[in-house]
Amino acid sequence: MAGSQVQDVIVIGAGVVGICSALALQSRGRSVLIVDRQKTSQRASEMNAGAFAFSDIEPLATPGIMRKAPKWLLDPLGPLSIPPSYAFKIAPWMLRFWRASWPDRHQLALRAQASLMQVSQSALYALVADVDGEELLQREGQLQLFEGAKEFAASLPVWQRRGEHGVRFELLETPDAIAAYQPGLDRRFTHAGFTPDWINTCDPARWLDRLRARFLERGGEIGAGDVKTLKSESTCVSVQLEGKCLGAKQVVVCAGAWSHHIARSIGDRIPLETERGYNTTLPQGAFDLKTHLSFSGHGFVVTRINGGVRVGGAVELGGLNLEPNYKRSEILLKKAQSFLPGLKTEGGRQWMGFRPSLPDSLPVIDRSPNDRRVLYAFGHGHLGLTQSAGTAELVAALASDASLPIDMSAFSARRF
Repeated sequence: MAGSQVQDVIVIGAGVVGICSALALQSRGRSVLIVDRQKTSQRASEMNAGAFAFSDIEPLATPGIMRKAPKWLLDPLGPLSIPPSYAFKIAPWMLRFWRASWPDRHQLALRAQASLMQVSQSALYALVADVDGEELLQREGQLQLFEGAKEFAASLPVWQRRGEHGVRFELLETPDAIAAYQPGLDRRFTHAGFTPDWINTCDPARWLDRLRARFLERGGEIGAGDVKTLKSESTCVSVQLEGKCLGAKQVVVCAGAWSHHIARSIGDRIPLETERGYNTTLPQGAFDLKTHLSFSGHGFVVTRINGGVRVGGAVELGGLNLEPNYKRSEILLKKAQSFLPGLKTEGGRQWMGFRPSLPDSLPVIDRSPNDRRVLYAFGHGHLGLTQSAGTAELVAALASDASLPIDMSAFSARRF
């Protein structure tokens, strides 16, 4: 790197975690360059359900989940599936997922997730004020819906744990009580939980645009480039892109589902996998949606985006390279029409994107074990938007050796 200009901070990734981290670093006086592998693609940060899901503190790896997994995995269009061609490759990740579901690990992950949610909720409120973002929010709560008393009863321990961690909710036990929050639901949904503090953005792409604009207005830069490797040098961290090399005093890796490849280049092996999420966005007038709807037993949500409706979710653990299976979008839309009989399904636009997921449902937010000038902020699964502002505050504190508001051991890069 002799003779080259060394950047103050390079953030790898211009998704919502990367942009938020860059803004938080700017607020501490740092000069930030974001390097992103693509300028205009529809990334997960732009096409997700738009939810700030602060009540979702329960890890995916819960005790007993492996008893359900075989039934799900045998259904190629079910809420959790693994394409047969990918099953062998993902086996080590699934073994770690199984271990994370043991009661001792589950309790640790639950507490860590709850603490990160509290930091993220406070950080979001501050970020909204900082970027004048209130107009982009929908404070309409969320209904989590259950088919019958048995399914509802099975959820009660989760609601109890939420309450223990300060989550406000109201439990509803008749279709009429549910209809007061959301008319037009099929009456098979007899029970629900309503979380009033749940927030959505009217459009995650517009929210990301607002954050990006503020970053640029404050002197930040965004450059296109596919980062291949990192290399530790005596005076800086070398960031190798296709055809050029940059140097930085610090590097923050927020590259989503590609992050573990970058981490491996400096010797850190982090078991990141890719949840492939599917959705269909319907135009305005598709349904009069009053609140965010979560059909947990079926693995999908229905949410209002720009006056239209987005139906999406499910988990397909299939890596980065397999072709999309849009039958998954179609089955979700068919289910949604059954659950919301008045839903108009014409004119929809399908999408598939990548969620970076770790076996214990917790992100890595830490310094690299091999070079403390490299920071990691990835692996949030379906909670990237939710935890982006809080993650950014933690990254900025780590970068400046400031005190941290929560115990960070559960988010360590060394925990695997």
